[in-house]
Amino acid sequence: MFENGEGSTILKLLFLTAFGFLLLVGCAEEKAPDASGGQAGAGIVAPSVALIDDERINNAASEPGNWLAYGRDYYEQRFSPLKAINKDSVGDLGLAWSMDLNTNYAVEATPIMVDGTLFFSSAFSKVFAVDARTGTEKWSFDPGVPKDFQRKACCGPVSRGVSVYKGRVYVGSLDGRLIAVDAATGDKVWEVDTVIDHARNYTITGAPRTAKGKVYIGNGGAEYGVRGYVTAYDAQTGEQVWRFFTVPGNPALPFEHPEMEMAAETWKGGEWWEIGGGGTVWNSIVYDPDFNHVYLGVGNGAPWTRAIRSPGGGDNLFLASIVALDADTGEMKWYYQTTPGDNWDYTAVQDMMLAEMEVDGVLRKVLMQAPKNGFFYVIDRADGKLLRANPFVTTTWATHVDMQTGRPVENPETDYSDKPQWILPGPLGGHNWQAMSFNPDTGIIYFPAQDNPLIYAMNEEFKATGVYKRNPGTMNLGLELGNIAKLISDNVDSAPQAKGYLKAFNPLTGEEVWSVEHPHHWNGGALATKGELVFQGDAMGILTAYDAADGNPLWTYNAYSAMLAPPISYELDGEQYLAILTGGGGDDFGGHTNDTASYKYDSFGRMLAFKIGGTLALKAPDIRDVTIPPQPELIASAEDLTRGNQLYHTVCAICHGVMVKSGGVIADLRLMNQNKHSIFNQIVLEGVLAGAGMASFADVLTAEDASRIQQYIISRALEDQVTANAVAPSGG
Repeated sequence: MFENGEGSTILKLLFLTAFGFLLLVGCAEEKAPDASGGQAGAGIVAPSVALIDDERINNAASEPGNWLAYGRDYYEQRFSPLKAINKDSVGDLGLAWSMDLNTNYAVEATPIMVDGTLFFSSAFSKVFAVDARTGTEKWSFDPGVPKDFQRKACCGPVSRGVSVYKGRVYVGSLDGRLIAVDAATGDKVWEVDTVIDHARNYTITGAPRTAKGKVYIGNGGAEYGVRGYVTAYDAQTGEQVWRFFTVPGNPALPFEHPEMEMAAETWKGGEWWEIGGGGTVWNSIVYDPDFNHVYLGVGNGAPWTRAIRSPGGGDNLFLASIVALDADTGEMKWYYQTTPGDNWDYTAVQDMMLAEMEVDGVLRKVLMQAPKNGFFYVIDRADGKLLRANPFVTTTWATHVDMQTGRPVENPETDYSDKPQWILPGPLGGHNWQAMSFNPDTGIIYFPAQDNPLIYAMNEEFKATGVYKRNPGTMNLGLELGNIAKLISDNVDSAPQAKGYLKAFNPLTGEEVWSVEHPHHWNGGALATKGELVFQGDAMGILTAYDAADGNPLWTYNAYSAMLAPPISYELDGEQYLAILTGGGGDDFGGHTNDTASYKYDSFGRMLAFKIGGTLALKAPDIRDVTIPPQPELIASAEDLTRGNQLYHTVCAICHGVMVKSGGVIADLRLMNQNKHSIFNQIVLEGVLAGAGMASFADVLTAEDASRIQQYIISRALEDQVTANAVAPSGG
């Protein structure tokens, strides 16, 4: 959320604020890995881990106490059949143990629980094996990702999880490697480089999936100008089995597979392959044992604006699509495109779940997804036929989805090609990667949703010249970034209000069964249980158990740290546990507020586990001192300040916040002291803090540019000094 220059109007936006977590101060020290990357701990891992295979994951219902895969089983419904924690007993839920992960970066993973051991990943793709009863570390593995690599990651050094399969733990490293680790010891078995072009900023933040003896993994990096693809590797050897590209490359060259020749016909004009194309599969890959399909959730275009990447029009396949592939060969079986000709960053990489339900009197095997574009889709898994497309948030870019054609009907009044437009959803989407949960007994889905706008405006240079120049080393969105602060200020009165919710939603009728509004729009994933509860952590640091029937809160716990990761539930020795990773993000994607946990206290990467009768207490952290210190003299001319503003919002705002207002996890540059100001150019150009995560930007900025940015930062600090110091985080 942003405030205007006078500090009187609050805009809750989600763009340009913390797609990375570059810090000007170091994070807490992490344990040094041994020569193989592993770090020994206490205890051993159960031998039964080696027995996890397709049959066991597919029959997870027979062992309700475990959580064997990313979404619990291959159907990824994230519904726990455990019910010892229920509406009657949840009031006695307490903290059983806590594990400090020694990081203040965002921690977003879904833990896997197998026979008493929790496996999960943390920032910079570090992997842990932990005793699920006590929180005692058994081993850890650090892939050694350079801290300054996070500059190349749009969303910080996050990892959304691992896969455990046939005695190994698989993780994708931020710098693009797929690594197999021995599940018993934490020793590296093999690693492969998944990146096809190291001149482009490819990353991995998503959790691998494993099935049919293979590991499936995609990549991120669309905003930096990459081409999307998914690769299947042999789980035992790491050898590549197949690769499916999601957007075409240079049409003058041979097509990698027949689907690319078909897709190329939907890209018209321009040289999209030079500026990337996009279509990265950075989150959701789901295996379907019923059809032997692998479903890919495909991301946005690069640049976002279709007029630049495909000026002749076209649907731009397979952007913003769900693509079904043969799990063994990678051959496409069907596809459905949620947003043809994507123009808004409406990725379809959000979690997909599989189910069997009666639709219009016919029992069907379906796939369900709530992607960014604001419509909830129910699709027949056999052939990709669209069955339902109901709006679940405020949606202004389109009026509805035509069920005859399956295509959204765009709203011409929100066309931003000629003038700026506030549009909902914005690029954080009506729903993002945070997990949703489906109760198969009731047919209701529970998930975090948001109304969060962006003012979209075409890149001014492109509008003036018709030419778009890709700038390596920075995001290339095709939007007007440099003047985003002015656009916001000039159009503040017409800005839609941003809101965040936990919603109970009927995917077949489109009915909102109930909705809980949160203080902030960017919140954590959901877990529904047989105990008729729904659990969710939020940006304020509060973990809540809601009554699944009506959304009434029945239990809360203050974790003092924002939660984006989803909870899981498992059972050991007859006791049901609830586990969740905390840390990061509560305000990092939404700009500046004073009372989100990440701004108020900082971000604390932890694993928390609860059970009935748990008595452990977390110590309340100190409230952070966010007083803006005395600033150096402001010596820039008005012209230099204007240029500094443009440079800051083009290069720095992605991480440090629009109008120099950070959310707390990343450094708030208004709080720099005189010492930091005295070495500003060494930090920005020479990379003296690269080891702490702040990479050099000498490839995109001159010394004069850096000085202009510094002067703009000083001007913003001086402007906010009185108001910001007067509204420091409240106590409690």
